[in-house]
Amino acid sequence: MRCPDCNSLNIVKNGSIHTGKPKFMCKDCKRQFVENPRNKIIPKEDWDRVEKLLLEKIPIAGISRVTGISEPWLQRYINKKYEDIPKKVEINKKKGPLTIQCDEMWSYVGNKWTRQWIWLAMDKDSREIVGVYVGRRDRSGAEGLWNSLPPVYRQCAVCYTDFWSAYDEIFPETRHKKVGKETGKTSYIERFNLTMRQRISRLVRKTLSFSKKLENHIGAIWNFVHHYNSELAPSLIKITTC
Repeated sequence: MRCPDCNSLNIVKNGSIHTGKPKFMCKDCKRQFVENPRNKIIPKEDWDRVEKLLLEKIPIAGISRVTGISEPWLQRYINKKYEDIPKKVEINKKKGPLTIQCDEMWSYVGNKWTRQWIWLAMDKDSREIVGVYVGRRDRSGAEGLWNSLPPVYRQCAVCYTDFWSAYDEIFPETRHKKVGKETGKTSYIERFNLTMRQRISRLVRKTLSFSKKLENHIGAIWNFVHHYNSELAPSLIKITTC
């Protein structure tokens, strides 16, 4: 018997695992192992590949086929990742002239009759997503988007939206600008909506990959938002000062 790590023959018995199967230890590198293990050890490179594939329009079954990781293992990993992912945007900007574009897009969770609306806000200058909320398309949705904004945007930003009435109930009247698509004042956020539908399989309008669990639906959106913000070209990111 050889050590699976260092290939040494200096092996001794070292008790047993919970099933009673004998366990061994390499005296050279201290690796503990069992002979002919039934559980597959997935290398870090495969999990790194999973991280990249989760940002593309590939369903979980497709990722499983590409990586060779079983769907149950993959689903448990995704559940934990989406549970732990931060549900807020960290933006460090000083008070000053700020402009955001807001819009909402529909998706569904569980079945094609249960719609969830994704409310988004984008900084016009840096193109960063600065607010995200998933919920109903009513006053509570607009309020959730407003509360998701960093404080500096709630205090200073001029907000461009469409004519959906829920915005009027929450956004400050003096800084709320209602505009049509023809003005181009919300073109950046509308283009981001298309990017999300092209990159996240669960958001495609006609798909079998829609979310079955609301928590994972929200986690997948936040995962993409954090990646999108981190990948912005440095030339687009401008720190606004007084």
